[in-house]
Amino acid sequence: MGKVYPVVSDDYKIAVDKARRKLRGLIAEKNCAPIILRLAWHGAGTYDVKSKSGGPFGTIRNPEELAHGANAGLDIAIRLLEPIKNSFPILSYADFYQLAGVVAVEVTGGPEISFHPGRKDLPESPKEGRLPDATKGANHLRDVFGHMGLGDKEIVALSGAHTLGRCHKERSGFEGAWTSNPLIFDNSFFKELIGGDREGLIQLPSDKALVEDPAFRP
Repeated sequence: MGKVYPVVSDDYKIAVDKARRKLRGLIAEKNCAPIILRLAWHGAGTYDVKSKSGGPFGTIRNPEELAHGANAGLDIAIRLLEPIKNSFPILSYADFYQLAGVVAVEVTGGPEISFHPGRKDLPESPKEGRLPDATKGANHLRDVFGHMGLGDKEIVALSGAHTLGRCHKERSGFEGAWTSNPLIFDNSFFKELIGGDREGLIQLPSDKALVEDPAFRP
C-alpha cells in the first residue's frame, strides 16, 4: 500500500499552482533560493519521530522559534515570502514554506520534487536544540537526524544542500560559501568536500565529519 496524503480542495490546488509561479519569480529575481531552502529545512528538521512533535507545520514563523540560535537570519526569508503568502490566505503556512523550499531547489537547477499539500498550521513551536550544530561531529549528526528517523545515507544526502548558499559570520559564526557557485544545485559540495580545504571556500566541522567517519562513505 502506498503512502496516503491529505485531501485538499480544487481551490486549494489552484492556489498551490499560482503560488508556485509567484515563488519562482521571487526566488529568481532576488537570488534568495539558499535562505528559502534553509527556512523550509529548519522548519521540517525539528521533527521528532518518537513524540511526533515538531516538523514542517508553520511554527518557524513564531518569534520564539525564530529566536533559536540555529534560525538566525531566517526572519529575512519570512519577510520575503510574506507578500506572496498574503495573496493566498487559503494556503497554510506549513504548506507554503515547504512549497517555497521545493521551488528553491527547482529554480537553482535541482530535480523536480513532487509536492503534496495538506499540512495544517500548528500553534506550538518545538524546543530549541533539534537542529544540527555546525561545530560538532558525527555522533551529534546521528543523534539529531536519528530523532527525525533518518540514518547515515539520509544525513549525507541532506548535507548536500550545502551546495547552495553561504555562511554569514553574524548568523552562524562562520563566513564563506561551500562552492564556487552557491546559486547552482549540483554535486559541487561533495566534490569540494572530498577534495579537501580550498582557499576561499568553507568546510564546517559537521561537513568534515562526512569524510572523516568511514561509515558515511559509500
